[in-house]
Amino acid sequence: MSYNRILLKLSGEALGHPDSGHGIDPGAVNKIAKQVAEIAQQGVQVAVVCGGGNILRGAEFSGMGSSRASADYMGMLGTVINALALQDAVENMGVQSRVMTAFDVRAAAEPFVRRRALRHLRKGRVVILAAGTGNPFFTTDTAAALRATELGCEVLMKATKVDGVYTADPKKDPTATRIEALTYMEVLSKRLAVMDSTAITLCMENDLPVIVFDLFTEGNIGRVVKGESLGTRIN
Repeated sequence: MSYNRILLKLSGEALGHPDSGHGIDPGAVNKIAKQVAEIAQQGVQVAVVCGGGNILRGAEFSGMGSSRASADYMGMLGTVINALALQDAVENMGVQSRVMTAFDVRAAAEPFVRRRALRHLRKGRVVILAAGTGNPFFTTDTAAALRATELGCEVLMKATKVDGVYTADPKKDPTATRIEALTYMEVLSKRLAVMDSTAITLCMENDLPVIVFDLFTEGNIGRVVKGESLGTRIN
């Protein structure tokens, strides 16, 4: 199976410095942009949702005295910074791109309008979706599930540092093995830390498959798009 329209979920840390995951590392951004541009040039319609953890993670910052709502808005602004960095990198690869945000940052990006986003996708532009859902208390994983459903994407590709979901933390347990396939209910009942429960439930209710795969092996985005069996499939 190959996919024609996908949503790629990137963590903020994927764009950060390799050692710390913080800030924005041009080399990391360019490596991701290269893979995204390559599949877009092959005719795949690509939407991307960026996290913001490399700049500020709202849930963590709220424990330092800030209200959760304020901290989440700060985190959403962090995703806008990441989206603009990725946009420039993708366009430097020769592919048109648009950043669309869930709340108004009109001087830097377009507001998210579903029909406009679909038009960009059909024209071959990479659509980078920032500011989460536009609401505090929701993660960018939930934003990814929501936007993938709204835009009629065939799959939600969650790019991570590991090559799928494991029976235990492979860094701590040498006997941990990769799980090739899971159901949504298994993820929820076993409380597997793949995506938050709201995101998984939204995917389940809309029959949207999720593929968890390793972003840092070059070419993996293209391999998943072509239907190669990588990572863990949740459906």
